[in-house]
Amino acid sequence: MDVGAFVAQLQKRPGYRGQVVHVEHLPARKARYGALDWPLPPALEEALRGIGAERLYTHQAQAINAIRAGQHVILCTGTASGKTLAYNIPVLEALITEPQARALYLFPTKALAQDQLRSLHELIRAGRDSHPALADIRFGTYDGDTPPGARARLRREASVLLTNPDMLHLGILPHHTLWADFFGHLRFVVIDEAHVYRGVFGSHVGCVLRRLWRVCARYGAAPQIIACSATIANPGEHLRRLAGVEAVVVDDDGAPQGARQFVLWNPPFVDRARTARRSANIEAARLFAQLVQAGIRTIVFSRARRVAELILIYARRILEDEAPTLVDRVRAYRAGYRPEQRREIERGLRPGGGLLGVTATSALELGIDIGDLDASVLVGYPGTIASLWQQAGRAGRGNRCALTALIALDDPLDQYFMRHPRDLFGRPHEHALIDPSNPYILEMHLPCAAHENPLSRGSPLTSQSSGPVAAAPAAMPRRVIPGRRARPSAQAVYRPPPPLPPGLAEGDDETLFGPGFVPAMIALESAGELEYRSDRWWPRAGAYPAGKVSLRVVAGSRVALLNASQNYCLLEEIEGTSALVRVHPGAIYLHQGESFLVRELDLDAGHAILEPVQVDYYTQPRQIDDVRILRAVAHQQLGQAPVSLGQVRVTQQVIGYRRVQQFREETLGVEDLDLPAQTFDTVALWWQVPPSILTKVQRRGLDVAGGLHAVEHATIGLLPLFAMCDRWDIGGLSTPYHPDTGTALVFLYDAFPGGVGIAEKGFDLLTELWRATYEAVRNCPCEDGCPSCIQSPKCGSNNEPLDKRAAIQILAELVRGE
Repeated sequence: MDVGAFVAQLQKRPGYRGQVVHVEHLPARKARYGALDWPLPPALEEALRGIGAERLYTHQAQAINAIRAGQHVILCTGTASGKTLAYNIPVLEALITEPQARALYLFPTKALAQDQLRSLHELIRAGRDSHPALADIRFGTYDGDTPPGARARLRREASVLLTNPDMLHLGILPHHTLWADFFGHLRFVVIDEAHVYRGVFGSHVGCVLRRLWRVCARYGAAPQIIACSATIANPGEHLRRLAGVEAVVVDDDGAPQGARQFVLWNPPFVDRARTARRSANIEAARLFAQLVQAGIRTIVFSRARRVAELILIYARRILEDEAPTLVDRVRAYRAGYRPEQRREIERGLRPGGGLLGVTATSALELGIDIGDLDASVLVGYPGTIASLWQQAGRAGRGNRCALTALIALDDPLDQYFMRHPRDLFGRPHEHALIDPSNPYILEMHLPCAAHENPLSRGSPLTSQSSGPVAAAPAAMPRRVIPGRRARPSAQAVYRPPPPLPPGLAEGDDETLFGPGFVPAMIALESAGELEYRSDRWWPRAGAYPAGKVSLRVVAGSRVALLNASQNYCLLEEIEGTSALVRVHPGAIYLHQGESFLVRELDLDAGHAILEPVQVDYYTQPRQIDDVRILRAVAHQQLGQAPVSLGQVRVTQQVIGYRRVQQFREETLGVEDLDLPAQTFDTVALWWQVPPSILTKVQRRGLDVAGGLHAVEHATIGLLPLFAMCDRWDIGGLSTPYHPDTGTALVFLYDAFPGGVGIAEKGFDLLTELWRATYEAVRNCPCEDGCPSCIQSPKCGSNNEPLDKRAAIQILAELVRGE
């Protein structure tokens, strides 16, 4: 069935209750082609013809020309626009003319690396039969699943190595002497899906890349960087923060796109007070079943593996009643499946393959080939505009007309877009935020860097340290491997790449790692993790620091989650700073779609004991916060409201938890806990609410504290509109009287030690944040507040006090004042 006819028919079906609040008609776009500055080698021209890509899109040609000219490049275009070819072609061209050259491909997941391995294999196979130069190129994936024998072979022979940042950090850089030949000839580093590297993970990867540049410099190499990203607002700035280099931005997307019907679907209210909506998961299952019955190949995205599996179960139950023959034609498809299972599902999704739909997690929004699909259903706004279009673009690839449906959750951000569709479809992409110079993260990576090559500094440090950290060591020499012949030059058309990050050539690690270097080094010296001798810093004897560092957490301590039902085997590890929130006693913890009850948490021993359970509820921690101002670093006046940005000290304490019925969202019970408080320093923005505004609120008989609390919740819920983050990445505090200023304050802070740039972005865009929050709260149809506007799922005070009318008054005055 045509997707347009399906949407029209959908609104006439029994049980339809006005869920379609908006339909955006996106027209088709024709392809635009570009030209290379000079022809490709015959082998590559043959390979392109073999895969049906005889002409290059504008962005592909522009990227290849810039790469050939020796420039660092970031390619920032939409889903299925052919970014992979834009780096495979120039890399293979260099390898044909320079057989000793090497390339390192970095992907955020093992699954994506395997998928891109297949694409590279198909491209090479298409040209090597008639041109044996391609046949000599060796390539493969190097990750945790690679057998030991294959690892040794790849170290010796691979011209192109496909891996992920975790393996680079843990298994390659610490053993760089085994990779001396590879690093000495490393010509290209490809960073695919660069927009994924944001927040804590991105900040870690930024440190890993700086460690990579140091190792390359040790062996005399200066690789050229090619990055690919979904569309974001700041691709050049993001790569500069991530990799430390200035790059050419290529964003003139010439790939064709089919027409698309984009439906905004808001579940109906289930109560007269209009405070609760029908479960988005049930709505998704019903829509999925209807699409499948119409013969429309569909993917359903959710943000959790468990939800993906539940939607499949619900959809199959519906199909059992309405179309039993289709039950086996829908599957779940998510990370964690064996490769052969995934290949089977991919084959099933292609025309004639038998499958009509899959449920999946948001991890599969990345560039993995999952066949030909006609519709994508998004269960909840995925958090960023970039992810929204990534997921939408998984259906209708090429020139086919496609359908996308965004099913709203009952939270402020989703409901804001349901009421402001123009803001969703006309909205610029968010800024990717990272901070590799975060001292807390550097404290983990600097010992790793010292283990790989002793740390040094090109200029004196300004610090209060009385020890060797205040001295000025000599610059790090660039090592040349004895006996190596000069690298044969490539075609004359290739130029040397531009300089790598500042400080690298001079051996100035302070400049390379950024302003967090000094406080991190002082802390590491004090803790005995680094020793200063012979004008350099060396790691503690016998240490293997990389083994203690996970790229997915911000602080060094971790808590092991142990399965009591399987002889206390390790389920996974989580960040120690989040353990009291995520695995407190009585918590329900989800692991690979299964529910586990936390029986015991021992922070001193570094473990939590869990056991599998079958329950129909989940838990939400109740947490109280205290925020004290350490120092302000920036100020601005927005109308009557003074606004500041600076460093704060946050004290958090989990005081209990709620048991919440799955899908019905009803509170089944509230339990108290007696747990220790945790303290960390981070970055926050805060604003004073002037007494004149508070007086107006009081004169109307409204609750000042409840209004401030509601403003805090609502602004946290809307801040992800402007920064690539999740509301769980943000903390907040509001008070009618703060002891540090003697005034009413609202704080928004990064919920990670040291911060990752969220508060800074909020400070820059606070006017827009106030306006969006005012519109969201004012236009919410509830009377006294609900999860769609001012209630927060993580509020430690059980969403009390809250005053919606007071919040509207305060926000109106702030917006009017600025």
